[in-house]
Amino acid sequence: MNHHTRVGVLRGGPSNEYQVSLNSGAAVLSVLKDRFSDKYEACDVFIDKNGIWHMNGVPIQPSDASKHIDVAFNALHGAYGEDGKVQAFLEAHGLPFTGSGSLGSAVGMNKVLSKKAFKDHGIRSPYSREIPSALIRDNTTNVAGDLFHSFLMPAIVKPTASGSSVGVTKVIYYNELPEALKAASLHSDSVMIEEFIPGIEATCGVIEGFRGQELYALPPIEIRPMTKFFDYEAKYQGMSQEIVPATFQDMFKRAIESLARKIHQVLGLRHYSRSDFIIHPRRGIYVLEVNTLPGLTGESLMPKALRAVGSDTYELVDHVIELALSRS
Repeated sequence: MNHHTRVGVLRGGPSNEYQVSLNSGAAVLSVLKDRFSDKYEACDVFIDKNGIWHMNGVPIQPSDASKHIDVAFNALHGAYGEDGKVQAFLEAHGLPFTGSGSLGSAVGMNKVLSKKAFKDHGIRSPYSREIPSALIRDNTTNVAGDLFHSFLMPAIVKPTASGSSVGVTKVIYYNELPEALKAASLHSDSVMIEEFIPGIEATCGVIEGFRGQELYALPPIEIRPMTKFFDYEAKYQGMSQEIVPATFQDMFKRAIESLARKIHQVLGLRHYSRSDFIIHPRRGIYVLEVNTLPGLTGESLMPKALRAVGSDTYELVDHVIELALSRS
């Protein structure tokens, strides 16, 4: 009897992106069971909000996972799953896994560290400042007053280590700033205030070793939010238009594809990633952030770009599992 590769799909987790992760993981499990049941044995590795691991519904010790699976498909998002912590655990136990390693994940998740890497490699990103969350909690009014008088508005306030636009607010007026700071401080040890650059929002995914290319760039997606900007609601509640292929000029498309590849490389990412950009009509292209574990839900952007090139989530899932196994 042929041995099927046992794939543990990690989903859930203690972060505020719990539901997104559950949905991404469910999509991967569906792919494995519907299309690859003759190749893979799918195991649902659910991690609850308290960080307790369950395999096919039964609580287990994380250290026992390698006894039951051959490779982990990391469908976690946010803290623990995307910031290098679970990656470091899997590396320590010698268990192959999909997505970026612990160092690349930690840098990609932390907006301060990733901005430094962008600057070091000549990749433009919006001007920003970092504020400790403890300082915000201790004296929100003073912090808000100082920022309002020293930082050009409108601005974007966001946690320095979070994803899916959780805790992100666009601020125009002073009375919006204290609440924005407090909301962001709930999700990270520090908060970033960043200049708001008006323009066309875009995102671009890249995949290693795909279709014969060392680093294949998917077509950029143009994003038209129906809300004030591309926030959590716009991403996951159908409050935006995602246009692929994008309608902006080919020169911008090629530049964004090149930048997405470069970001993947300079941050030391693995397997696949997706970078977000803003195109200002005069100032050009700025990177906003990078996503080291792009979502794979029905509303996620990576699957939409895959469909635009005649591919799908099935091909991506199989491909990154093969990458994880071949390079373990």
